Amino acid sequence: MAFSLGEDNDQGMTEMNLIPLIDIMLVLMIIFLVTATVANPSIPLTLPKTTAEMQEQPPEAITVSIDKDNQIAWNGDIVSLDELARRFQEKSQATQKPTIQLRADKDSKYDSTAQVMSRASEAGLADIAFVSEN
Repeated sequence: MAFSLGEDNDQGMTEMNLIPLIDIMLVLMIIFLVTATVANPSIPLTLPKTTAEMQEQPPEAITVSIDKDNQIAWNGDIVSLDELARRFQEKSQATQKPTIQLRADKDSKYDSTAQVMSRASEAGLADIAFVSEN
């Protein structure tokens, strides 16, 4: 009987253990199959058709400001009452009438605010919102 103490074993390990690799691949395949069926529902649907129309864009907002010196500004441009009335008339001709955001300084005269509201009403613009701070 002859014993071999490893001196003749110069080959080393020539085979690779594939069982862990196969296990990982099977787990990945199961995960892929489960997520693929969840992402694409297998229930065939026929969705209903409606007659709903697209909503129109919200109306244009015009900012009219009255400062403490009773100067009137149209979107930041200082205008006179006559110019304001003319601009209100132009905007009232549009198919969708704009909203007016009225910003009046707390120290401005009530008469200035009333004049602006009167010009807007004469032009047919009745959607006026008063802007204040919290």
